Amino acid sequence: MKDETTAAERDPQTWAQMLAKYREPSALRGVVEILITAGPLIVLWVLEWLALGISYWLSLAIAVPAALFLVRLFMIQHDCGHGSFFKNRLANEWVGRVCGVLTLTPFGVWRRSHNMHHATSGNLERRGIGDIETKTVGEYRTDPWWERLRYRLYRHPVTLFVIGPAYVFLIANRLPVGMMRHWQPWMSAMANNAAIAAGIVFMMWLIGVGPFLMVHLPVILLASSIGVWLFYVQHQFDGTVWAEGEAWNLQHAALKGSSHYDLPQPLRWLTANIGVHHVHHLSSRIPYYRLQHVLADHPELKQVGRLTLWQSFACVRLALWCETRRRMVTFREARAKA
Repeated sequence: MKDETTAAERDPQTWAQMLAKYREPSALRGVVEILITAGPLIVLWVLEWLALGISYWLSLAIAVPAALFLVRLFMIQHDCGHGSFFKNRLANEWVGRVCGVLTLTPFGVWRRSHNMHHATSGNLERRGIGDIETKTVGEYRTDPWWERLRYRLYRHPVTLFVIGPAYVFLIANRLPVGMMRHWQPWMSAMANNAAIAAGIVFMMWLIGVGPFLMVHLPVILLASSIGVWLFYVQHQFDGTVWAEGEAWNLQHAALKGSSHYDLPQPLRWLTANIGVHHVHHLSSRIPYYRLQHVLADHPELKQVGRLTLWQSFACVRLALWCETRRRMVTFREARAKA
């Protein structure tokens, strides 16, 4: 008899048992994933540089797929941070560190903050670590005017997806502010900075300062914006959940508070299935190349938090969590309710 239990009705123990079999990483598959990601990225970067002699517009056009492959490299770093890319802990750490030099993200710092995000996602009492800042309607109304203005500016699409990503990856990642009480994040950031500086100096010596900046900056800026966009729509969508106190539940927040960003196949591959985010939050030790297998075996998960590419653009307007409606609302909706 077919199991008619919905995804939301299964308890944490049931899901843990059902998803455990997908958690085993493959060393061979991991090596292949690195080769088919880093290889095209290098080729595209060289082509972008060579295109400078023809047309800078052509070079910028090549920067788009190069940025997508850099995003995919970040997803390898992401899985390494969860210990799901290789069985061996040292292999995960060193691959993650090398990826972090190319993605401008110190592996140790990011791993710590991202694991905190997983542990507190959707918890109104533990916001602020690895999240997009989200205020409730009540908080926003009681804030002084300058704080409301700051929050509106922060929530503007130009800030969230252009200025913000550039700031995070080029500046904020250089110093782990808020984690300086521990020496590990500090060492991770400083080692990452040193490796990045050495790489930049070498590449500028090799091809010149101007050509390097013209080639690499567009890739970095595009990749950072794409990465922040993906993270945004995974938790800031109509249907997500936030709760506090005893009402918050890790399993429920993982399943209902994370979207299934159902992208077209080419983008799904380039983003390493990160759109299957609700499953990832249910079991973060599943390698990204097995997330689609989970959906194939458990089709009840496909419609949970499903968000298409076209539907995702509407998420940009969402800005506040409404405590009474229990959903994300726009600034206009919050004013209308008032």
